[in-house]
Amino acid sequence: MKPWLRKTLISLSIVAVLFLAFVYFPIQPNLSDIAVPSGTYDVEILRDSYGVPHVFGKTDADTAFGLAYAHAEDDFLTIQQSTLAARGKLATVYGIDAAPNDFMVGALRIWTFVEAQYEDDISPHMRDVLDGYAAGLNQYASEHPDEALPGLFPVKGIDIVAAFVHKQPLFFGLDGTLGDLFGDTRPEDVSARFDATSFLFPDPVAAHGSNAIAVSPARSANGETFLAVNSHQPWNGPVTWYEAHVHSEEGWDAAGGLFPGTPSVLNGHNRNLGWSFTVNSPDLVDVYVLEINPENPDQYRYDGEWLELEIAQHPITVKLWGNLRWTVKREIAWSIYGPTLRQPHGVYALRYATLGDIRLVEQFFNLNKAQNFEEWYNVMAAGPLPMFNAGYADKEGNIFYVYNGLIPQRNELYDWSLYLPGNTSETLWTEYVPFEQMPQVLNPPSGFIQNSNSRPWDTTIGDGNPQESDFPTWMGIDDPQTNRALRSLALLGADESITADEFIEYKFDNRYDPSTDVAWIRDTIAQTPWQTAELAQAAEHLAGWDLRTNPENRHTAIGLVTLYKINNMKGEFEGAKIGASHLTDSELPLWLVFDGFEAAVDHLNTHFGQIDPEWGEVNRIRRGDLDIPVGGGPDILTALYGGFDDDGRIRGANGDSHLMIVQWDADGNLTSQSIHQFGSATLDEASPHYNDQSPIFARRELKPMWMDEDEIRANLERAYRPGD
Repeated sequence: MKPWLRKTLISLSIVAVLFLAFVYFPIQPNLSDIAVPSGTYDVEILRDSYGVPHVFGKTDADTAFGLAYAHAEDDFLTIQQSTLAARGKLATVYGIDAAPNDFMVGALRIWTFVEAQYEDDISPHMRDVLDGYAAGLNQYASEHPDEALPGLFPVKGIDIVAAFVHKQPLFFGLDGTLGDLFGDTRPEDVSARFDATSFLFPDPVAAHGSNAIAVSPARSANGETFLAVNSHQPWNGPVTWYEAHVHSEEGWDAAGGLFPGTPSVLNGHNRNLGWSFTVNSPDLVDVYVLEINPENPDQYRYDGEWLELEIAQHPITVKLWGNLRWTVKREIAWSIYGPTLRQPHGVYALRYATLGDIRLVEQFFNLNKAQNFEEWYNVMAAGPLPMFNAGYADKEGNIFYVYNGLIPQRNELYDWSLYLPGNTSETLWTEYVPFEQMPQVLNPPSGFIQNSNSRPWDTTIGDGNPQESDFPTWMGIDDPQTNRALRSLALLGADESITADEFIEYKFDNRYDPSTDVAWIRDTIAQTPWQTAELAQAAEHLAGWDLRTNPENRHTAIGLVTLYKINNMKGEFEGAKIGASHLTDSELPLWLVFDGFEAAVDHLNTHFGQIDPEWGEVNRIRRGDLDIPVGGGPDILTALYGGFDDDGRIRGANGDSHLMIVQWDADGNLTSQSIHQFGSATLDEASPHYNDQSPIFARRELKPMWMDEDEIRANLERAYRPGD
């Protein structure tokens, strides 16, 4: 072989080996230099007998450090994924499918706003808390480098703020609005200017649900105050609940639910007060159709003048395979309205509530530290929380409900349910309806408030409800009614002396109200003359259903499997909402009801050999090696939603998750109980707490949430200091 050829082949071989090593062998980051020096943060983590972390720090920042470390022990991957998504770098790890997220981060200018406003809009104390939380994540990563995602660490406090800014518009559907614009045609008509001052908004897409219920001493048996903190979330993923208790010597002492990557309690209570959020659907996003200059595609008309679009190229780095990544650039644009997209069917701008506001992370922290109703109310009023109904109770016996939303003050001369003309200042809103003008109820004569993703006009019974006529239609206040709200109103409204046990019993109610679509579907099927003996027998069996969803019920399966089949088959028909009340056959086609029923009969016979298995045989909690029966169902106060596994059973995936029942007695003494659908180890399959609470959850029981250190140590599994 000639010398030059041999040298060439050797060089190519070396290149090939280096290429294969680069592509197929991961580069482990060196994270030893991000460990926090010993003694920097003074914090101890006490894990109780259920594995729940109670984080005791000297300062708030110390406590945040310990909270981050404890949560990372149980769900490090999800925390990292949320942080990476907020950085707009998700595609560097997860490939092309994650690229839309990274484009969105650039298009919405998340980091432009966060970096520009971090020093001014986040208080110095909160920045210390955020730095402590970030340091806790870094500490865990330094000790577990094999679990760390490449390119993420070190994490900084500003990353935690960006994660809040990234998540908040997703809760009110901005991602869906963006997705619509990437279709082949324009999704909506453009509103014309008109003189009418009222119009209808489309019904919102029903969320799976949540419950917030409070009872004051005016309705309790012994002068107690009760609060149910009962938000329904997915059982896995970036918005699943994690339970913790945080305590510092600076007055932070709160317990409740957190999402991966959040440095304070989102839903829960402190010693003096508690709160619970449920999803509402105010109209918070507007789309504008821009009029482009035919002579210059980078200009758009606004009040008779041509304005320049701000154009930039946003880099998106995508993992191809192994360690091989490719960076592409995509145009991002900005107009006076906000982020702007060029599509074949038009050029569109978006404007949404909280655009450019980074303060949400501090608002939640301040809710944790509020000590009375006035402080809590002022935090809610001053902050940028863009949506959510809120239920509240405190040790003084106050109860409160508010339909919260950063609702824009819009021009009544346009139909805001459509796309808007983007050539006039008449459609550019800059202010929000004041918090004080939102529907709200304080200490009603009835002695209770409730909300289950339901209309604010039926918060309670009797006097004290907001009046729908007092709120203009342009506010876009959604007006749904749910089975859970109907049952709460019926149960609480019929009992003028509610005990602690009864309050818990009402929360765990498992029945559909006779006025709901569920009862209508049951009766419609039962009254139909079926052509086969098999279907006639199944319809007769369904007619005997008492609308309860207890695990041993043998009539529930045919009813709820029918509902699941209807929901799965509805296709383009968007009117079918499981659990919504007062549906009629004009809203839900009979063919859909009948096809769903026939599919349910076939499903039960195929997988269970009968149409009447116990509901718990069909409805399951499956987690690791655990497979147990559970009651409840869609839009039940004991809510459970799931999907069919290959064996025909329904695997729970959403609904009741982290639940707290909070009680203050007549003297203001606190008792807190809680339960989680799985356990404290939300991602760690090797932990004994991966599914240890599931059997308690399935029995509709609760465990203690200890707040006092001596009680925690009396029920202690282990105590340790991060970094030791």
